[in-house]
Amino acid sequence: MNEPGWEFDESRFDRLARELFSHQFESCSAYARFCRSRGAEPKSIRSWKEIPAVPTGAFKEMRIASFPEANEIKTFRTSGTSTQRRGELHLDTLELYETSLLASLSRFVFPDLRPSERMTLRILAPSASEAPDSSLSHMFSKALEIFGSTDSRYDVVDGTLQTDALCRFLERAQAGRRPVALCGTAFAFVHLLDELEQNKRSNFQLPAGSRVMETGGYKGRSRELARDTLHSLLARRLGVAASNVVNQYGMTELGSQFYDSSLRQPAQTRRKLGPPWTRLRLVDPETGSEAKDDASGMVVLHDLANTGSIAAIQTADIGRRSEDGFEILGREPDAEERGCSIAADVMLGESAPK
Repeated sequence: MNEPGWEFDESRFDRLARELFSHQFESCSAYARFCRSRGAEPKSIRSWKEIPAVPTGAFKEMRIASFPEANEIKTFRTSGTSTQRRGELHLDTLELYETSLLASLSRFVFPDLRPSERMTLRILAPSASEAPDSSLSHMFSKALEIFGSTDSRYDVVDGTLQTDALCRFLERAQAGRRPVALCGTAFAFVHLLDELEQNKRSNFQLPAGSRVMETGGYKGRSRELARDTLHSLLARRLGVAASNVVNQYGMTELGSQFYDSSLRQPAQTRRKLGPPWTRLRLVDPETGSEAKDDASGMVVLHDLANTGSIAAIQTADIGRRSEDGFEILGREPDAEERGCSIAADVMLGESAPK
C-alpha cells in the first residue's frame, strides 16, 4: 500500500489472497464451515477466484472476524435505525484500513495535491465524534487530517445540514482563487440542492480545480436522484467541472473503496477504479457461477485490506466491466437476501434452506 507506484501484479495478488484465505479459514470457524459447505479449503483452491465470498447481509447475523474478540479495537456498523439489525466490521487494527483509504483518496480525489499542500474541505456528513461507529465519518476524519487545511469544517452538526453556513462558505470561496473540496453523502448533497432551489439562490462559480466527492445512498432520507442527474446538478449549481464530481463506491464491510476515474483521467471513460490490493469478480446472482466477460453480474470484491474480517465479499450490486474498471448498474436484493440466509445458516452450523 505504501509503494510509490500501483502495479497490478496478478501472481503477487493471487499468492497474498490465498495466504490470507488460509489464515481466515483457520481463524474464523464460521467462515470455515461456510467454505467447506462449498467444497473449498486452502489446500484445494488453485486461484483467488475460487475463494468463497460471504454475502454482506451475513454481517448482520453474527460476528464475523478472524481474531479473538478480546483483541478488538474498533467496530464499524452499517447505517440503520436502532430497531434494525446492522452489519458490523470488526477490526483489531486500523493501520491497514487507514493506509488503504488514504492511498485511494490521494490517487482519485486529490491527485493534484503535492505532499505538503492542503485544501479547504467541507464535509457534508457527521464528524467521527458524532458518529463513532461510522466508517464513512472515520474516513472523512482522516481526510481532514491529511488533506485538509486549517479552515476545513464539518457541515452536518447534530444530524442537521448547516445550509446557511455552507452557503456563506461557498460565497466566500467563489470570490477567492484557491480550489476547495466538498465531500459528503449523496442525500446531504440533495438537501443542499433543494436549499439552493427553494431559496432561489444563483449558481455558484467555485475556483478552477474545485471538486465534489459524494458517496452512499439515500435510504429514505431525501428524494432520490439518478447519479448522472445528481452529478450534473452539482456541477452546474456549484460551478465545478463535470469531471471533478466523483462518486465513491464502498461499504462498511470492506477495508478499501473504489472511485470514479474522472478526476484523475478526465479524457477517458468514467468507470470505477480501485487499488491493486483489490480484485472484482462478476457472478450470476442465482447460480454463483462466473459471468461471461461481456455480461453483467453480481459484484464480488476481494480486498486484502480486510485482514481481520473476511477478504471476499459478495455485494447486492449488479455491475459490468468497463475497460480496466467497472460500473454499477443497480441492485439485486432478492438474490442477496437468499444468499445471506443460506450463508448465515451454514456459518451458524445449521442446515441450509432447500
